Amino acid sequence: MKKKVLTVDDSRTIRNMLLVTLNNAGFETIQAEDGIEGLEVLEDCNPDVIVTDINMPRLDGFGFIEGVRKNDKFRAIPILVLTTESDAEKKNRARQAGATGWIVKPFDPTKLIDAIERVTA
Repeated sequence: MKKKVLTVDDSRTIRNMLLVTLNNAGFETIQAEDGIEGLEVLEDCNPDVIVTDINMPRLDGFGFIEGVRKNDKFRAIPILVLTTESDAEKKNRARQAGATGWIVKPFDPTKLIDAIERVTA
């Protein structure tokens, strides 16, 4: 059975790159444009892993991660942050919110797939 990945990013370009990368690697990909939409689709898709941006309108990545972690049903899902940010303070804040890992954009498709495989193993 294919592993499901929920991607949450307000950039259409990044969403398209993620879709191609993940689908080519054999994953089923569900996409959302921001944290609010991410929380809405999460209820129905029950992903194996989540890849989220930090800087988004309506609800940013920190708020999204906190929202996911508040729900017992989703507490164990690994969350990888994919962002242009590389600031240690933001990484720490994401970790405290419940993020599993951190990948800086632009992403290397091979490294992204390896990270997803590692956290879903």
